[in-house]
Amino acid sequence: MALYKTITVNKNTKVLIWKIEESLEELSSGISLEIQSAERLESMRSEIHQKGFLSIRHLLKNVGYTDADLFYDQYGKPHLHDGNHISITHSFTFTAVIISQDSPVGIDIEKQRDKIVKIAHKFTPFEEYKTIANHDALVSKLTIVWGGKESLYKIYGKKKLLFLHHIYIEDFKFADTKTTGQIRYEGMVSNHSIHFLEFEGFTCVYAF
Repeated sequence: MALYKTITVNKNTKVLIWKIEESLEELSSGISLEIQSAERLESMRSEIHQKGFLSIRHLLKNVGYTDADLFYDQYGKPHLHDGNHISITHSFTFTAVIISQDSPVGIDIEKQRDKIVKIAHKFTPFEEYKTIANHDALVSKLTIVWGGKESLYKIYGKKKLLFLHHIYIEDFKFADTKTTGQIRYEGMVSNHSIHFLEFEGFTCVYAF
């Protein structure tokens, strides 16, 4: 099975990334699903989504959890019954989870694609990035910014936040592989650490 990478963020927080290379039959092996999860899997029309769903269960199994340990609240945010914090992401051939014993967490994987330049104005003040002349570097930076905002959105866990107006990512250098971000909403301000890495044309960003 294709556990791609494990990152120990700190003594209480871990990231696990899976590269989907298996068949559905292989991914189904050794995984027990609750009735509602089996029904959800069956309802998925896309095989890549089915594979993503199952590979996440393998990631959970890797750290001692089963499908029965996972549940979702009214906003669709995942939780663990033991009270540990979790966030989940899936993009094409990669899935990932971040699990923490002591703080809310968020994670996002995105395929690096040119179209992010066209939609950048919808989620960040694009003029801040116009000085980046190299197109690939621009795509890379905007993908990290999007992933950071998506990760903070997942930490907040409700549907009201706007990426452009409520979530802020501090500028960063690629070599640092980290930055900070803020959620500013209805008088509340929360500060978060953000880390990022790139691999095989994908970007993974996680926040805590």
